[in-house]
Amino acid sequence: MEKVADRLEQPWWRNAAVYQVYLRSYKDSDGDGNGDLNGLRMELKHIAELGCDALWLNPIYLSPQRDHGYDIADYLSIDPMYGTLDDFDCLVAEAHELGLRVIMDVVPNHCSDQHPWFQQALASNDGGPERSRFIIERGEGETGAQVPNGWQSVFGGSAWSPISSDSTPTYWYLHTFDAAQPDFNWRNPEVREEFESILTWWFDRGVDGFRIDVAHGLVKAHPLPRASSMRTEQLLAEDQGLWNQPEVHDIYRQWRRIACDYPEEKYLVGEVWIADPKQFSRYVADDELHQAFAFDLLVQPWIAHRLKAAIDKAIAQNSRANGPSWTLNNHDVHRAVTRYGQEQYDQAPQPDDMLASARHTGPVDVVLGTRRARAAFALLAALPGTLYLYQGEELGLSEHLDLAPEQRQDPIWIRSKGEQLGRDGCRIPLPWSPHTPTLGFSDCPNAAAWLPQPENYGQLTRDAQQTEPDSMLTLYKRLLCLRKELSDSVSYVEWIDTDDPQLLAFDNGAFICLTNTSDDDLTVPVDMIDRVLISTQEADDRTIPANSTLWVLRRPPRKTGTAPVSTMSCTVA
Repeated sequence: MEKVADRLEQPWWRNAAVYQVYLRSYKDSDGDGNGDLNGLRMELKHIAELGCDALWLNPIYLSPQRDHGYDIADYLSIDPMYGTLDDFDCLVAEAHELGLRVIMDVVPNHCSDQHPWFQQALASNDGGPERSRFIIERGEGETGAQVPNGWQSVFGGSAWSPISSDSTPTYWYLHTFDAAQPDFNWRNPEVREEFESILTWWFDRGVDGFRIDVAHGLVKAHPLPRASSMRTEQLLAEDQGLWNQPEVHDIYRQWRRIACDYPEEKYLVGEVWIADPKQFSRYVADDELHQAFAFDLLVQPWIAHRLKAAIDKAIAQNSRANGPSWTLNNHDVHRAVTRYGQEQYDQAPQPDDMLASARHTGPVDVVLGTRRARAAFALLAALPGTLYLYQGEELGLSEHLDLAPEQRQDPIWIRSKGEQLGRDGCRIPLPWSPHTPTLGFSDCPNAAAWLPQPENYGQLTRDAQQTEPDSMLTLYKRLLCLRKELSDSVSYVEWIDTDDPQLLAFDNGAFICLTNTSDDDLTVPVDMIDRVLISTQEADDRTIPANSTLWVLRRPPRKTGTAPVSTMSCTVA
């Protein structure tokens, strides 16, 4: 991977820390139970004081909210639930004053069925130009009453719904996700021109970049393959005509040209679920996206060799870009505290099952999960590349697994008929203080949050952790501060051999990172470590506590009789 130190001028996002804001659950300013832009403005300093360089907003566009904003009816309007364009402009200005860039989410694979284009398609005749903006096919059989092929929705059930509401459908529209999210036809130049206009409109308004939803989607195979059936999970990773079509790269080359037209180049990062490293690398070529998320690490168990393999893979497949985008949490997977507190299986996630591997059910040891999550974030923060945080992880929040069926709102839960819990549990409103029934999420005493908070969130509020020296929040602040101070020197990963398979050790150019994934303390030779910079658990200069990470400065080797620099000997204490 290209060394960061080799570049005289770095783009702002290189080695940056980006805070993901799921706005509906961040902060409610008006008492309606939903987070909003003015609520974010009220607590914008929290993100800056944490040590982040940017924030990424999940979709806030006008939407019927069938999929929590990922079903967009108007790409140039703010949903009234969140505020107004004036509120957004104020947010951008205030964020920039605090040194925070603003990244928005763009959803180009599909829109809402309430989008004017789709409503025009429904009202048009067969074969009309309005229908060519979407993927609409005549059904199989003599009357067209059977679905065009066996594609299944990622959210469960068929990926096809009839255009007509009568009992004899003839034409069907494709929806890779919910039925309320028709897929665009990206082979239509009008669709491409529309999204180029959308990007430019927001860039001109001061937005600093976009995270691209389902970036490996968009273009579908033509003609459509007559697939019989697929498991739901296969749809995310495998090329079944739905994903990773060659023409998608033409789209991103044009988007990159648009991004380069600004005095400070705009930033593009993709959500790319591609298992093949060579195929993944195409998305982060020099003339396409700046970065794409390294999801392999997110879905790994807390097992050293699995973590190492995922890190190596991410670095290798991003070698032509500007370093990976690392993350341990987001709005689609169970929170790390919960994942690491469950039983850990020593098996690599299958390419067709990556998301499911991050949504396990079963007993959770929250204390153990918290300890491991602290260590995992310190490991992540030691890696070169861009670091993404998901709101609430800095508080050590766990997944809310016990939501009642009537409280769940995720279309995954609904379309799977309860077989999959879905994503509601990682989208619970944040706990800020213990002073209101919603733990400070809303300052209105009678407000009820759109999703209920679990009881243990009362002990994890932001205010309670501010003054605790060993809290998760304090640890995050210390790690991000130290990372920023040393970021110019963090430029590579050079693994250090150890004699313990449960210990990860690497040099990143600034310091050595030691992560003990075992349940036993380890010791290192006294002449190995000059000074401990930070530890996720209380430690001295000879001990690596169980399930912890240390950042250490290495003692210069003696001139004679020293061990090779690539060797470290550790023993169980």
